Amino acid sequence: MYTHKRVSIFFAYITLVCLVSKGIYASEPEFGSTRVVFQTNYGDIEFGFYPSVAPKTVEHIFKLVRLGGYNTNHFFRVDKGFVAQVADVVGGRTAPMNEEQKVEAEKTVVGEFSEVKHVRGILSMGRYDDPDSGASSFSMLLGDAPHLDGKYTIFGKVTKGDETLTKLEQLPTRREGIFVMPTERITIHSTYYYDTKMETCEEERSLLKRRLSAASVEIERQRMKCFP
Repeated sequence: MYTHKRVSIFFAYITLVCLVSKGIYASEPEFGSTRVVFQTNYGDIEFGFYPSVAPKTVEHIFKLVRLGGYNTNHFFRVDKGFVAQVADVVGGRTAPMNEEQKVEAEKTVVGEFSEVKHVRGILSMGRYDDPDSGASSFSMLLGDAPHLDGKYTIFGKVTKGDETLTKLEQLPTRREGIFVMPTERITIHSTYYYDTKMETCEEERSLLKRRLSAASVEIERQRMKCFP
């Protein structure tokens, strides 16, 4: 027979399973090793990707970044507590696009909907009514938006630069239809990317070199001591 203690543990376990299934205690998706940095006139914003959640979207957005597609683009929408949205690169850039950029920018990606929640910092694809119409415009969430969950593709999250998002929220805005837009242009001057694994390897190599150098100095010192 079950003791009261065993029954309590059993029901506690069932409760935990239910909470996890509802996403209350669900762990955050694992980041890929790539980081992207948008350098704006109000500061840098760094973000990482969720390749296990939205692989096609991640591949598409990252390719646009590698091609320099977001350079000279801008945030056309800043709705405090909701989203800061990057413009579609086809019409949002001030610099003309080359042919390779145009080909990638005109592609659309299928919707990749998941159980990941729309909370501050999340990257969520923009789209029209067609769920497979995502192109290059995406939002950085400025607050929790549960009404978007399961309806828009989440593909990453801001890893550094929340203070920059706060600056954007403080800018003057105007309303145009359903959009709240900044009264001045928030330019993405340039972008770059790096690999966190490679950075770690470089740090390890640098440390190893310093240790080898120190060891060689110590060996030479001992040699001179023994054989003056």
